[in-house]
Amino acid sequence: IHSILNSPYANLYNPENIYLSEHGGGAGNNWASGFSQGEKIHEDIFDIIDREADGSDSLEGFVLCHSIAGGTGSGLGSYLLERLNDRYPKKLVETYSVFPNQDEMSDVVVQPYNSLLTLKRLTQNADCVVRVPLCAKRDLDALGGDAVTRTLTPSSPQVSTIMSASTTTLRYPGYMNNDLIGLIASLIPTPRLHFLMTGYTPLTTDQSVASVRKTTVLDVMRRLLQPKNVMVSTGRDRQTNHCYIAILNIIQGEVDPTQV
Repeated sequence: IHSILNSPYANLYNPENIYLSEHGGGAGNNWASGFSQGEKIHEDIFDIIDREADGSDSLEGFVLCHSIAGGTGSGLGSYLLERLNDRYPKKLVETYSVFPNQDEMSDVVVQPYNSLLTLKRLTQNADCVVRVPLCAKRDLDALGGDAVTRTLTPSSPQVSTIMSASTTTLRYPGYMNNDLIGLIASLIPTPRLHFLMTGYTPLTTDQSVASVRKTTVLDVMRRLLQPKNVMVSTGRDRQTNHCYIAILNIIQGEVDPTQV
């Protein structure tokens, strides 16, 4: 939070909507600690949420961004999910949840426990969960980083790019998918099947943007189905035929509608 307040984007945020604990620190990678801290500070946090909700012209739902592997994102995030459901039972709750990678080891011993405890709340209390990557190595390989850069580079640029692209139709309304319900309704066949994967192409850096060639709509749609462009590190059994239940492609740029 301090890095945001000291960044060039600090003026984008209302300082009254930023909560900093008087004691400082986090939850120490402990889900129980984050959850119990939420019980102590929930009045201060929901004063902020209620004020923004009351000031909305037509409140449709909430979007929660968090990680499920640490202590604050998992514990406090779980508590907020439960309370949001109780306080606003008729409003949608969508989360952008950072999941740990399957093929990378973690220094946090209790990461599996934090993840499992949070997954229960994501299953029961969220209407839509968009899984975003925790800096998967193959994603950074695609960006052309060296070994040291791949070790230290955060996943924030990829996450912000995915969030920006997936909410384009909400921020720039068109003739379809221009509200949160319409966006996720076609992707979730049953309430419990609300965990979504994301894909993005082309993955670029500031240095490589100029070298990206122009592509067609069909080429972009084909690339989005390739495993290397899916922002999820899951085990794939190549002996089994897989299928998608629902797909939503959001294509930006100079698009010819006849190609869609």
